[in-house]
Amino acid sequence: MLVIQFLLGMYVNLFVTIPTNHPGARPPEYFSGVAQSVFWAITQSGLIFLVLHAAFGLVIVVGAGVLLVQAIQSRMRSLILTTSFGAFGVVAAGFNGGSFLNYNQDFSSMIMAAGFAVAMISYVFGLYVAAQSPSVSATR
Repeated sequence: MLVIQFLLGMYVNLFVTIPTNHPGARPPEYFSGVAQSVFWAITQSGLIFLVLHAAFGLVIVVGAGVLLVQAIQSRMRSLILTTSFGAFGVVAAGFNGGSFLNYNQDFSSMIMAAGFAVAMISYVFGLYVAAQSPSVSATR
């Protein structure tokens, strides 16, 4: 999911021109601006790759939360740690996607990419840790 989202984001970054004057652009308050901008991107922008990127991002945020809850329920400290870092990367990328919509600044794209990297590394390491765990290995 993260790789697909990254590729959608690269397409949007390179080939989609996002209007600088849309609901939520340059808001006086960041969080309400992000909500307005993301709602606009999904429901009113008409830019199919932006719609896909924004909507899929919300799906990934939910998925990161579900993985974190499952890790907490497993009581495996290593999985809780890796999924926490993964969720942090996903949320950081998401909020900077909102920042990009709000302010159209290139550094927001860079921070989105960094959030992707943190999430990807965290989840891959979590898979490795889970595969090495005797309690997980016994259930295979």
